[in-house]
Amino acid sequence: MVQRTPAPSDLEPIERASRDELQALQLQRMQWSLKHAYDNVPHYRAAFDAAGVHPDDLRSLADLAKFPFTTKKELRDNYPFGLFAVPQDRVVRVHASSGTTGKPTVVGYTQNDIDTWANVVARSIRAAGGRRGDMVHISYGYGLFTGGLGAHYGAERLGCTVIPMSGGQTEKQVQLIQDFKPSIIMVTPSYMLNIVEEYQRQGLDPAASSLKVGIFGAEPWTDAMRAEIEQRAGIDAVDIYGLSEVMGPGVASECIESKDGPVIWEDHFYPEIIDPETGEVLPDGEEGELVFTSLSKEALPIIRYRTRDLTRLLPPTSRAMRRIGKITGRSDDMLIIRGVNVFPTQIEELICKMPKLSPQYQLVVTRDGHLDKLDVLAELRADTPSSEVDSLARELEHRIKTNVGVSTRVKMLPANGIERTLTGKARRVVDQRPKN
Repeated sequence: MVQRTPAPSDLEPIERASRDELQALQLQRMQWSLKHAYDNVPHYRAAFDAAGVHPDDLRSLADLAKFPFTTKKELRDNYPFGLFAVPQDRVVRVHASSGTTGKPTVVGYTQNDIDTWANVVARSIRAAGGRRGDMVHISYGYGLFTGGLGAHYGAERLGCTVIPMSGGQTEKQVQLIQDFKPSIIMVTPSYMLNIVEEYQRQGLDPAASSLKVGIFGAEPWTDAMRAEIEQRAGIDAVDIYGLSEVMGPGVASECIESKDGPVIWEDHFYPEIIDPETGEVLPDGEEGELVFTSLSKEALPIIRYRTRDLTRLLPPTSRAMRRIGKITGRSDDMLIIRGVNVFPTQIEELICKMPKLSPQYQLVVTRDGHLDKLDVLAELRADTPSSEVDSLARELEHRIKTNVGVSTRVKMLPANGIERTLTGKARRVVDQRPKN
């Protein structure tokens, strides 16, 4: 690495701005974003009108609380392009993520959006200690998932040399790190542990590799995992946060000199913390659900998007912008297994397509070390021969891997083997992970 801790001259002016300067910019951009959404997206016009608010009603940042929330449901209801605010010929890229119904949530980008995204990811890599000329090994998945290409464009924007490895092929990951000698890796923290284990399997010392910094995101991870990765891999581990509906990776990112929570790039993404039950805005420091409003997005402006992530807003430290604490959980039923979003209904749909299986099922989540594991308990119909148990389990495992993208272990139970509840609400998820 050329330089780990940036000098003040390395920072953009907005990263050193006063709170008043930042809030003035936020108000200006928020007024534009609300008007852009209202004027160009029928859903937002209808939602604002139904709530009795107009973009002109936003005279202060606190006025944002008057406006309605956006959830994944709105993105699915307007699939595929109903929330786009620009003509199709201005959309230069589309990304998508899986949803509970099988339909993805679709996001679009203008060229200006791509430039903004590249800039905030470049800012994030620089905050992690990266500099022009560093070699960056990217193990996030490429494709419709925003991780790989988001990291790629940001690293190139900073002037780094990119190794677009993508995910999987762990032996080859190790080989390329050994041969190309990158100083930075961008990957999920759980897969970084896989890489570390592959190093050790090959009789190599991961702490002796060329890697100096790991920029980890796409799944929650604890400070205990940070400590283990840093100790075993001999690197600095920093946290990057993002989600496709708001932009992708680079909405917030930690600074290497403090490593005290991702800094939200508040000049482009305005955060709120709300009570997940009442929707009331909570003061900084209180834990609740994280909500984002985009301030500069053209193709897909997002207004008060409920991320379902539970965290709190922390005061600025290394930069002029606020930070988010560790994500402590989610306010909905989505599971994140090794960086893959998994909804129980996705599994249910696949089970229901197998006529020899009952629609009853349970998902059992455990933790092996720092890695989450998912067991699927499925139930045979009464007339299904026991001789087919093994083949049915393998088939369901294959379908889940192919359609959902996560490896599971399927356990077949006899008819009526899944516990029933008397409340009418099935217990679909059994989370056996440690609470601390």
